[in-house]
Amino acid sequence: MDNQSNRLISLDMFRGFTIALMILVNNPGSWSYVYAPLRHAEWHGWTPTDLVFPFFLFIVGVALSLSFSKRIEQGDKESQLLIKVIRRTLIIFAIGLFLSLFPFFNFAKLRIPGVLQRIAVCYFFASTIFLYANKKLQVAWTIFLLVIYWILMKTIPVPEFGAGVMEPEGNLCWFIDSTLLAGFTWSGAPVPGFDPEGIFSTIPAIATVMFGVFTGDWIRSNKGHYEKVAGLFVAGNILLVLGVIMDVWLPINKGLWTSSYSVFMAGMAINFLAVCYWIIDIKGYQNWTKPFVVFGSNAITVYALSALVARITIYTKWTQEDGLKISLKTFLYENLFHSWAGDYFASLLYPVTWILIYLGLMWILYRKKIFIKI
Repeated sequence: MDNQSNRLISLDMFRGFTIALMILVNNPGSWSYVYAPLRHAEWHGWTPTDLVFPFFLFIVGVALSLSFSKRIEQGDKESQLLIKVIRRTLIIFAIGLFLSLFPFFNFAKLRIPGVLQRIAVCYFFASTIFLYANKKLQVAWTIFLLVIYWILMKTIPVPEFGAGVMEPEGNLCWFIDSTLLAGFTWSGAPVPGFDPEGIFSTIPAIATVMFGVFTGDWIRSNKGHYEKVAGLFVAGNILLVLGVIMDVWLPINKGLWTSSYSVFMAGMAINFLAVCYWIIDIKGYQNWTKPFVVFGSNAITVYALSALVARITIYTKWTQEDGLKISLKTFLYENLFHSWAGDYFASLLYPVTWILIYLGLMWILYRKKIFIKI
């Protein structure tokens, strides 16, 4: 850790890297031209893009462990921390709903689930488990969440489809979301009524946060640096192997956030953090991390800003010389990038440019020590 700030610089870098990657994959210049690694898997399986969301939830868990443990050591009571957790949960969830409604605020077409909404719910339940369960119970809760989700997905019959369906339509997640959230799910889903951030699939996503909690507990232990790194690599690779084994019976699937996906992605996240921890916090190679640390210092802010700008550029219309109206995004993409960079490269340059713009804005906040806390 940095001796001056006593912060885990590798975690700040990891957070900023993940947010930048999230903006990159969510905002291509054209969805028709996206490099394969920057697309989600069509259904089963995974691509590098499928690492992004579980990485962020994992980071939430690590930060939760480090922050709450310090607060408790300073004398804060669990009830005091829970009040702060509830407040933060409601704010993050509300921001998610606001982004979903913006700019038309048509409540009839409101998408209730979403990225920030899932982060809020997972943060709340993981925080509650951390505050009110000892270590053995925390592990037991995590295993229970993964196992019960697996069992229910495979055994509860869906009307007209039966039990154990793992396709976009007919699975238990789809049935619950299409029944309880009818008309309020993601319009871009592979089938109507399904939502990748839906109700039931949030259960194993909570376990993803808990894997981060356990990682944070290990990092703040009294072990030596090299013992910590070795332990992270061992745990990470065990989870990777376990996730691949589980995949035989329950496919790794981001849309369903299957138990195998939760375990496998936790393994990936632990290995990634282990590499960052060794290079940045132990070896001290920190200068290159500054842009990511700047991003990570106002993570929710830059994510929300990117979502607002994306919607503004999509819904703002630009009238061409021929009188045809196109979105501001299309105008910028076609004239500033596609006109000279070609299909795929231009589509990549578009979000990269926005990331650099956001980095400049976040750098101003960072230099002025403005950190927007929720």
